[in-house]
Amino acid sequence: MQPNSYTELFFLDEVTALAAGHRPCFECRRQDALAFADALGQSRNEKRLSAPMIDALLAQDRKRKPDAPERRIARNALSSLPDGAMIRQADTHYGLRGGRLLPWSFDGYGTPLNTDALSDGSIYLVTPPPTVEALMHGYRSAFHSHAWNPAT
Repeated sequence: MQPNSYTELFFLDEVTALAAGHRPCFECRRQDALAFADALGQSRNEKRLSAPMIDALLAQDRKRKPDAPERRIARNALSSLPDGAMIRQADTHYGLRGGRLLPWSFDGYGTPLNTDALSDGSIYLVTPPPTVEALMHGYRSAFHSHAWNPAT
C-alpha cells in the first residue's frame, strides 16, 4: 500500500467491504458516504459523523479477533440483523438479505439458505457493530449484481 494514498483494496461488493471494516469513500462515492455518515450519526442520536470519527470507530473493531466473545451472537438475534450484515459460522461467511443467508465466497454468493440451515455451532457477527447500526438506521449497502435478490 502506498503511504498517504487511497486504499488499494478491492472487494466483491460493498457488503464485503463493509464487513471488512471499511466505509464508503467520501471522494469517489460522496453521496453514499454522506448517507452512511448520516445513518451512523442517527444511530447514536448525533448529527452526521465525520470521516475521521467513522474511521476511529471502525479501526477499533478491525483490531478485534474474529472469534472474540463480543462478536458472538445468539441464533435468535439473526432475525434482528439488517440486510447487508455479514455473519460467520465455522469457515463459512453469509450475507443477510431478505431474511435469508447468502453463502459468500471469493467467487460470489451461493444459493440462499434459511437460517435453520446453520448448525448448532457458534455464530459470529463479521460486520462491525457501528456499520450494523448504520444499516439499521437506513443505510443500504450494495450487493453484487449477481447476488440473490428477494424481489426476483
